[in-house]
Amino acid sequence: MVGMIRVVLAEDEVLLREGLTALLARFDFAVLDAVDTAPALLAAARRHRPDLVVTDIRMPPGHRDDGLRAAVELRGEQPGLAVVVLSQHVQPEYASALLDSADGRRVGYLLKDRVAEVTEFVDNLRTVLGGGTVVDPDVVRRLLHRPRDPLAALTAREREVLVLVAEGRSNLAIAARLHVTEAAIGKHVGNILAKLGLPPDDDSNRRVLAALTYLRANTA
Repeated sequence: MVGMIRVVLAEDEVLLREGLTALLARFDFAVLDAVDTAPALLAAARRHRPDLVVTDIRMPPGHRDDGLRAAVELRGEQPGLAVVVLSQHVQPEYASALLDSADGRRVGYLLKDRVAEVTEFVDNLRTVLGGGTVVDPDVVRRLLHRPRDPLAALTAREREVLVLVAEGRSNLAIAARLHVTEAAIGKHVGNILAKLGLPPDDDSNRRVLAALTYLRANTA
């Protein structure tokens, strides 16, 4: 395994997972573990500390953005970890969340269709490993042509928290809903308020202003 690129792969579709494992082996990538859930991805990456993580965005157990959230969490723990996420559809907000992780380098966001273009796909993996950033051209076009959005700077998770703030929920209630700690929600809310440019003031008033910003953005 000397000289080979060490990879942890996460994909819940068994045929694609096996296909990717075989494909990577052809190009000097050693797949240390191939898993099918986000918790298994976290465990495998922490155990093996690979050079590269390749993961689907939508993964069990939630079948939403579990793979992406696991990747961002791993980047927070291992800032130099190279991560490439795969998506079935163009979702610019997910690309933004990934690019916001660590220093925004050594990350890639690709559509699954690109896997069929084998040479280009492998080149993209090597670009990410070399310190570059790769975003699928279709995603770039969507990012460039999106109307200006006051919530554009928010990550997918921060938007999720803001929706619940707009519903009038407390940090404790939001934490229970999202199955995370109240401290984690407090951090998300602080980031939301800062990104929306709301000046330091009474905290309750800032939450109302944040909720109003969300409602205006979604009724325009």
